[in-house]
Amino acid sequence: MWFESGSTHAFTLEERHLPWPADLYLEGSDQHRGWFHSSLLESVGTRGRAPFKAVLTHGFVLDEQGRKMSKSLGNVIAPQQVWDKFGSDILRLWVMMSDTAEDLRIGPEILKQQAELYRRLRNTLRWVLGSLDGFTEAERLPDAEMPELERWVLHGLAELDARLRTSVRTYDWTGVYPALHAFCAIDLSAFYFDIRKDTLYCDRPDSLRRRAARTVLDHLHRCLVTWLAPVLVFTAEEAWVARFGEAVSVHLQEFPEIPSRWQDEALALRWANIRERRRAITGAAEIARRNGGIGSSLEMKVSLGMPPERRLLDAAEWAEIAIVSEVAFTDGGPEVAIERASGRKCARCWRVLPEVGEDSKHRRLCRRCIDAVESGLVCRA
Repeated sequence: MWFESGSTHAFTLEERHLPWPADLYLEGSDQHRGWFHSSLLESVGTRGRAPFKAVLTHGFVLDEQGRKMSKSLGNVIAPQQVWDKFGSDILRLWVMMSDTAEDLRIGPEILKQQAELYRRLRNTLRWVLGSLDGFTEAERLPDAEMPELERWVLHGLAELDARLRTSVRTYDWTGVYPALHAFCAIDLSAFYFDIRKDTLYCDRPDSLRRRAARTVLDHLHRCLVTWLAPVLVFTAEEAWVARFGEAVSVHLQEFPEIPSRWQDEALALRWANIRERRRAITGAAEIARRNGGIGSSLEMKVSLGMPPERRLLDAAEWAEIAIVSEVAFTDGGPEVAIERASGRKCARCWRVLPEVGEDSKHRRLCRRCIDAVESGLVCRA
């Protein structure tokens, strides 16, 4: 029996006009002394070399308590049961979110967690698709003209691309899809999307900032959908077809080529500092909401006590990043102080600004929103 299994390379590859030796032998860790070993002995004895270029072994599937599955314990999770309840994409996601070199645990609670991870990934794709409605090549903005925030996102894509391509070469996918999920949930949904909603909804459609955001969203869509396609097979196809139609499947696309210029470690470090300070602002804003009777962050004015060399951004940029109506710098005092912004609420962007009411024609709008309305251009996202 072991000789027959060990000689399978001779009739599964060359008989079907496939390259020999195989790129990869994949099996469980119990086959180190079984199929892998017999294949090696048989091939070296008859051909003088191994029948494979690489070997990848995986652990066994256990229940949530780490016990071996058995019918007597009633802890068997059949793949068909998972497909029927959650869909096959969830099952694939569970595999890729696990360390397959170790034994894998599965059960109802673990699958519920995977379903929640899937929901976040799907919501990211939905938000990107909705924000890209009507995007054309005429709207695309060159990388060099983009604001720092957009170039920071491109750096994140470059980092993920390098990690995925390394995994393709080494067959080691441990941690790759958790990193992709963290990018979607933390870097995009909780940070970049949160900030750029205002730009997408309220800026003039031809503004540089809005064009930059939509260009980056185009890159995000193409990268995320093709990167997720090997795992979220049906979801990725749905997200691709929703934008490009059914003429070409996402599963016929290669991973996008990422320009080396997107990699910018100095920019990444700078924005790590900015995000750390933003967390201090949002933490103070939460306290102000609880104790000060201030509702939305757009009702707030933030004073930042920091000298010029530590400010990193100007006041308008900090207001944008912190999603508040106004930011002012002070040379002393507390690092973050929050008070109610002065002025009236713009009916379009909801910022509280002294300028609202100045224009006799548009008394409920701020200057930016007046410009957007009078431009005659229509936002599609």
